[in-house]
Amino acid sequence: MKRLFLTLVLSLLCITLTACQPSNSPGREPANPQPQTTIENKGSDTIVNLALAWAEAYQSVDPSVSISITGGGSGTGIAALINNTAQLANASRAIKEEERQAALANGIDPYEIVIARDAIAIIVNHANPLEQLTLQQLSDIYAGKIDNWREVGGDDRPIVRLSRETNSGTHVYFLETVLRLGDSKSTLLFDPRTLLLPSSEGITTEVRDNPNAIGYDGLGYVTHEVKVLRIASDPAGPYVLPSAQSVNEGTYPISRDLYMYSNGAPQGLLKTYVDWILSPTAQEIVLDLGFVPVLD
Repeated sequence: MKRLFLTLVLSLLCITLTACQPSNSPGREPANPQPQTTIENKGSDTIVNLALAWAEAYQSVDPSVSISITGGGSGTGIAALINNTAQLANASRAIKEEERQAALANGIDPYEIVIARDAIAIIVNHANPLEQLTLQQLSDIYAGKIDNWREVGGDDRPIVRLSRETNSGTHVYFLETVLRLGDSKSTLLFDPRTLLLPSSEGITTEVRDNPNAIGYDGLGYVTHEVKVLRIASDPAGPYVLPSAQSVNEGTYPISRDLYMYSNGAPQGLLKTYVDWILSPTAQEIVLDLGFVPVLD
């Protein structure tokens, strides 16, 4: 009985010591772990790889903030901002007036932030002997007025036109800047035979495999598997390749700003993240991925 009594006392003592053990002792989870904050960032497929790279790099800056990245196109991102399901919308075009009005009607005040710059590269298959085009020739090709490569100095082959889908900001930008040549009154549309593809990678793959194809991609998505054409505003030239230098110098005629939109000017953790995106460290990632930093 005495031995049984001692055993019970020791057991109770162990339970008491365990209960009193500090919650942050080795091998135990803290009683009050640091809360994780998630920023929802949706939109442009042009920007999605850059946004993912930023989100990954920011983990070493502030591990308590998780950045959730989703693509789907500029229209998708802006719609998510309007519906208050994303704090940041990525867009490769400026917000449309009807989108702004829809946002305001829903209590959202879109605030525009230029986070990088981009050039739209015109790409063809390496078997295509063509080296350059004018904006007018590009417009005529995508409008269906030019159907054969020989009409612009190439081989006697039919032209296969590739474009991003209509929800893409790149599609909208190309329509307004190239197909309509910046004329806001123009109603010109893509030739109905144009193949609409869901991603920049899809356009690159199709151009790589099809010697008759022509497509357009953001500069950050261009690979050695395709040929990039020199582009001129008019036949007198100069014909210029897209690059960070030609964009900053204003000599490449198909370049644009890339945007993030928030509900009003960013505040708190969101402001801290956006400020970091515009910092030299984050803008170096912009350059590494083939885009153009906003820092001059």
